[in-house]
This record gives sequence, structure tokens and C-alpha cells, in this order.
Amino acid sequence: MPRFINNIDNPTYIEQALLLYVRYTKFLEDDYAYDGLPINEYFENLIKRTSPFFFIVVEQKEVAGFVYLDNIIGDSKRLHCAELVTCFSKKYWGNYTKMCSKIFMHYCFNVLGFKKIKALIYPENIRIRALLKFAGFEKEALLKSETMRNNKLQDILVYSCRKAEK
Repeated sequence: MPRFINNIDNPTYIEQALLLYVRYTKFLEDDYAYDGLPINEYFENLIKRTSPFFFIVVEQKEVAGFVYLDNIIGDSKRLHCAELVTCFSKKYWGNYTKMCSKIFMHYCFNVLGFKKIKALIYPENIRIRALLKFAGFEKEALLKSETMRNNKLQDILVYSCRKAEK
């Protein structure tokens, strides 16, 4: 059963998450992300900036992946919307990431109180598109030439999931 840890004080977990980040950064960042910082410093700043909404997913004592919420809309009393970013080791792709997506979305809506979660992804990231659909996300928009990646114009797909109204 996965554990989502957001009080990250284990340097081994941070190191393993950094290795995942480095491996899959081409799916996570655009040309503007690092702004001259070394990748490890950027990643440490990312954890600090998105805390307490940065979670390392641990299976037994191994980092399976990480998820975080960014660009949060809301205030100190109510959280409305956030962008979800996720990254998992290939070893855990498939049923494990599907289970984690259900657990995390439940947490976002029913514990944190968000009304909407968005995901901005590169169109060629077919695995994440399938995972998002499984987790209840729907395609909301295609942002043409939204950013630069590898010095080329890059489109962004926007997916979203809204909390079911009772």
C-alpha cells in the first residue's frame, strides 16, 4: 500500500525522487524552468515552494514516485483549484499508479477540500493522458504554442477533474 509523505525529512527519499525527476524532466519542464539553477537546487526549491503539497510516494522503503500541487487558487480558509504534477518510476506504471491516482484525488477533494484539479501535459505523453482519464479527468483545452521546449514551440493539453457535487 503506498504511503504519501509530505513531511520529507529523509535525504534518501529526496535523492531517489530527484533521480526520478532528472530521468523524466523532459515530460515535466519546459525551456524556462531552471532559470540558470543546477537541477538539484531547482528540485529542492520546487519541494520548498510547493510544500505542504509535495508528496513522495513510498512503497515499502522505496520511492515509487512523487506528486505535487502547484499554482493553487484559494485562500487560507478555502482551497479551490490546483495543478497536479506526477512522476513515477517505470517499475510502478500501470495498476499501481492507477491506485495512487484514486487515493490522491480522494485526498485532494475530500480532505484538502479542492473543487477542481488540473493537469497540464505535453500532448505526446500518452501514458499520463490515459492515467488522467482513468482518474476522472477530462480534456478541457489545447493551448497552441504555449511554451518552448527544446527550442521549439510546444503545445500544452489541459485536463481537469471536478469534485462530484452531492
